[in-house]
Amino acid sequence: MPDSSPLAQLQAAAEAVRRQLNLATYDVQAVQHLEQFIESQRPSIKDTEREGVINALGCFLGQCMVETYKGEWAAGPDKSTGVGINGTHFFNPFYRVSQQLSCGLSESVAVFFTGIPALLSSPIQRKSWIK
Repeated sequence: MPDSSPLAQLQAAAEAVRRQLNLATYDVQAVQHLEQFIESQRPSIKDTEREGVINALGCFLGQCMVETYKGEWAAGPDKSTGVGINGTHFFNPFYRVSQQLSCGLSESVAVFFTGIPALLSSPIQRKSWIK
């Protein structure tokens, strides 16, 4: 019987994309390929397909984050699904894919992905109005 846990579903969707894109691993080169794939497909994605594309490609981007940066799939403070890293940072890969689909390379998933180490090393900024 197939595993129907949310984690298994996220991983299965990521694996389906990895196979479809003919990629060997979940790493920075895979995310660079994902960026190019998104750009090549952006003009032809219909509104009715958009949510499914974001979900599938977001799972793949998230799994790359999990494997490259030792993250874990988690629920965010707003109950969204994303990737937690170091117990201090939460990233939403679905949002990142959606942004590149909407805005193009100015919101590149590859630029975001390669910028994660800098985000992890910077101190967490707390809102000054929170006491």
